[in-house]
Amino acid sequence: MKHTLAALSLALLLPLAACGNDDAADSAADGGGAGSGKLTVLAAASLTDVFDQLATPFEAEHDADVTFSFGSSTDLAEQVADGAPGDVLATADEASMGLAEDAGVTGDVQTFATNVLTIVVPKGNPAGIESLDDLDGTTWVRCADEVPCGKVALAVLDDNGITAEPASLEEDVRATLDKVVSGEADAGLVYATDAVAASDDVDAIEIPGADAELTSYYAATLDQSGDGDLAADWVAWITSEQGRAILRDAGFGQP
Repeated sequence: MKHTLAALSLALLLPLAACGNDDAADSAADGGGAGSGKLTVLAAASLTDVFDQLATPFEAEHDADVTFSFGSSTDLAEQVADGAPGDVLATADEASMGLAEDAGVTGDVQTFATNVLTIVVPKGNPAGIESLDDLDGTTWVRCADEVPCGKVALAVLDDNGITAEPASLEEDVRATLDKVVSGEADAGLVYATDAVAASDDVDAIEIPGADAELTSYYAATLDQSGDGDLAADWVAWITSEQGRAILRDAGFGQP
């Protein structure tokens, strides 16, 4: 009799277990959901290298898979404001984050790092550029006016009375850096951290007084996140002491 009841109980449990596995499979196929272990972070291009570094210990501790979408802060903020999928937004200026805030898609916004503009030139500085004054008559590039690195470049140039026109305006700071690394430009205006990341290929020339136009970075979880707890853990990680230490090592300042 006991064996019969046990067999009956097992028979009843098996369909339930099968349903549970189907649900889990469906969730995995959808690529997200609460507790999925998958995180999508949309972040300013200047965060590319340091966020890759920050992801390694985070993934190990949370048994998670972090995917990044790097680009112009303005473009990314507009995308999430329009409902694009994602878990965390990290921007290189307050105005871009404000686009997402105004759309009502962000949680609490945290300031987690700062940066400063610098001049980069190809290794060895073949054009002999030593300051912003030397840009006139050379092939130099900067970010487009509407993106954060372009706005701060305009401010720094104005502060120093520089009227020289760039050869091109790039979509983000990494595109600007790439023009210098490839030798297509004699110089570029990028963040100090980009110069650190590309130190094998470029030399950096400090701009006196550039810290008067400091760039601040902002991060927030997104309402459309499939795993709000994991998204909050990422923001907590990059604002933690350990996270800030990694940011400092990459050349970022602290707010």
